[in-house]
Amino acid sequence: MKQLEPTIEDLSIAGTADPVSIIELLNAFAPSFFVAFIVTLLITPLVRKFAIVLGVVDQPGGRKIHTQPIAYLGGLAVFVGIMAGVFSAAFVEAPLDQYRPVPISVIFGLIVIFITGVGDDMFGWDPRLKIAGQMMAAAALAFESVGVQVAAGALNPLLGAGDTQLFFFPGVDWVLSSHVYNIVGTALVAVMVLGGCNAANLIDGLDGLLSGVTGIALVGLTLIGMMLLPEAGGDSVEAPQSLAVARIVLAVVGLGAILGFLPHNFNPANIFLGDAGSLMLGYLVVSIILMLGDRGQTHVVLAGLMVFTLPILDTFMAIVRRRLSGKRMSDPDSDHIHHQLKRSLGGVKPAVFTLYAIATLFAALGVLLAWLDVATELRGRVVYAGALVIFCSIVTYAIKVARSRVLSQQAN
Repeated sequence: MKQLEPTIEDLSIAGTADPVSIIELLNAFAPSFFVAFIVTLLITPLVRKFAIVLGVVDQPGGRKIHTQPIAYLGGLAVFVGIMAGVFSAAFVEAPLDQYRPVPISVIFGLIVIFITGVGDDMFGWDPRLKIAGQMMAAAALAFESVGVQVAAGALNPLLGAGDTQLFFFPGVDWVLSSHVYNIVGTALVAVMVLGGCNAANLIDGLDGLLSGVTGIALVGLTLIGMMLLPEAGGDSVEAPQSLAVARIVLAVVGLGAILGFLPHNFNPANIFLGDAGSLMLGYLVVSIILMLGDRGQTHVVLAGLMVFTLPILDTFMAIVRRRLSGKRMSDPDSDHIHHQLKRSLGGVKPAVFTLYAIATLFAALGVLLAWLDVATELRGRVVYAGALVIFCSIVTYAIKVARSRVLSQQAN
């Protein structure tokens, strides 16, 4: 892992880049978007046939809503599209060539999480192997120190700059605040990767739901990322050595791949993402969110989390619901948000469109919080306060709904 340079200056946005207009940025990102879109759109039917030949199909029954076997391995098509888009971005010249490209460690993490999902789709891996794969992918992301920077940005007011001496262990030497930042940051990456991957996996219960919700989140993250670029909104100017462009590239190619996959995945779907797709999309979103704080902008990371609130909310409700009913966390049920909406609205499409609207609302809130921080004098205080109020409201609502659902089941 890279060592954090423990100075106050490292926690602010430093350096400048040649100014670029938003039109130039859109023109620069467009080729990578279309490469990811076209590759995924064209390769998905081939992947579907490949999955059927291998027998990697999801059989109907139980809690599942489909009545015919549906091919898995849609995540393979999305993965190829994302990799093609990222690779094409390397050939884009000015204005993107003045910024750092997508780090190899992040690409390695995507590959690891994809292999983990494919292993489960094809061979039904033990859950411990899946967790091990997710932790390996988290370690790759932690290598970029994005978690350390986020932790430093949050804890700096309490613990001071990285060289601040906190306490002394005889025979060990002084424990510095930078040591705490490294430990907390690494743990933060692990928790967010595990949480994000499994949140995406849990909400992948209706045709096109995870694809659409992730696409909406990536639109929000793209807008937030552009706000942090010169002349793309606000007064923050990223250092060229930062991940300012890399996170937008990941968001744009992810969006392109999802839009290329969605026509095949929307109801009635002919191919599913599978664990390879759901885990990978969760990892992709979490990586981008953490990369928003690569210069210590913890408040922007909170805005990024707001964009992905719907899967987080569904996961939290599932945890509370299963805890109250005495079930194990790994026990599946039919009481996720999408299941309840499908029952109440009478179909898959109404439920999915309703959840798209909710996801759009959360994405808009996240973009608004980021804009308040970047483009106004209110800065991080409003973002922290706004995010705290919204997340507390969501937690309260989730507990209330989960409790009422459990009580209703017990009464019946």
